[in-house]
Amino acid sequence: MTFFIPILSGALFGAGLLVSGMTDPSKVLGFLNIFGLWDPSLILVMGGGLIVSFLGSRWAQGTQRPWFDITFSWPKKQKIDGALVIGSAIFGIGWGLAGICPGPAIAGLGSFIPSIILFFLPMIAGLFLGHWTRNFWESKNVG
Repeated sequence: MTFFIPILSGALFGAGLLVSGMTDPSKVLGFLNIFGLWDPSLILVMGGGLIVSFLGSRWAQGTQRPWFDITFSWPKKQKIDGALVIGSAIFGIGWGLAGICPGPAIAGLGSFIPSIILFFLPMIAGLFLGHWTRNFWESKNVG
């Protein structure tokens, strides 16, 4: 049961990305192109996700414990720091340039579209580089 709920949630999330068109870079770039032929349809996808996330968070905050675990896993950091700002900027720039972000990239891997695979490989390298960089700077600031 430990892995069933996360796997089910991930499969549902991936299916939602596929059905909504979020794995199609041209659809995403059409949404981001507000000065050209703008495609506002992804607002519904984002709005739906925001509503579900908001309602789920509000429900969880009023609950003693989750149904399938001992405690909730809330974020430990509550402040906006440089790493968050830089990471958000890198995410946004990558999304704007490529028309794809990590969730749709993972969901789209099964399609074997070369552009998605070419996005995914540097994304994984960036994850490792970010992890290494964070550990390096945290070790320099300690002591």
